[in-house]
Amino acid sequence: MIILIGLLVITGISLFLGLRKNKVIFLAVPFLSIFLYFLIQIIMVPAPFFETLKFIFSLS
Repeated sequence: MIILIGLLVITGISLFLGLRKNKVIFLAVPFLSIFLYFLIQIIMVPAPFFETLKFIFSLS
């Protein structure tokens, strides 16, 4: 739950700054933070990294 609140805060702040300062980079911050979160979760799996990726993308 803390992670969800953190991602919502990051999204809110970046949207405010992106619209206020007209900088596109602020609008990319939420996507980068979500991607980083998923990458950290994949790295935390005890299996080797590439085998974990193969397993995730082979699910149907």
